[in-house]
Amino acid sequence: MFLENTVNHKEQFGWIEVICGSMFSGKTEELIRRLKRAQFAKQKVEIFKPAIDTRYHDDMVVSHDANEIRSTAVPAAANIAILAQGCDVVGIDEAQFFDDEIVKICNDLANQGIRVIVAGLDMDFKGNPFGPMPALMATAEYVTKVHAVCTRTGNLANYSFRKTDSDKLVMLGETEEYEPLSRAAYYHAMRKNDEEK
Repeated sequence: MFLENTVNHKEQFGWIEVICGSMFSGKTEELIRRLKRAQFAKQKVEIFKPAIDTRYHDDMVVSHDANEIRSTAVPAAANIAILAQGCDVVGIDEAQFFDDEIVKICNDLANQGIRVIVAGLDMDFKGNPFGPMPALMATAEYVTKVHAVCTRTGNLANYSFRKTDSDKLVMLGETEEYEPLSRAAYYHAMRKNDEEK
């Protein structure tokens, strides 16, 4: 379990926490948990998500089990820098959908003394590193990798397998379009897809 860093008021720097994993692994749930704890501690918290993510709600970050927290949808990472001024904690969901500028924004915020908590997919449906997530993980002080449960084997899952026939990198979806798979199940599913083409 992740434990929050203690605040050293002499050191005027924040830090970056990254929560990553496959779809259905609890990334957003963990992000919401940390942000609600910060709100409970009476810290000024702002939460952001990419405007492209309209799956559940326009003004909320919502986990698959319907836990939610108010957020601001932004079209680009640059908007976060403007809207986060004066915050103690900034939360960012679905970071893989932002442009690469999100890495600089997160580091700039941390350098201003803000705790930055970022959640996102670490790999796309093809099993490749997803967008700015590798760079965020490299520059973060804390990285938490969470796992789903494989729908085929019951083992830990760290791959997001796309069940639909689309090669678009960004395709929002739920259990109808994606399922979490273990390495072995993912390998067999991708091999079967290749054979059927």
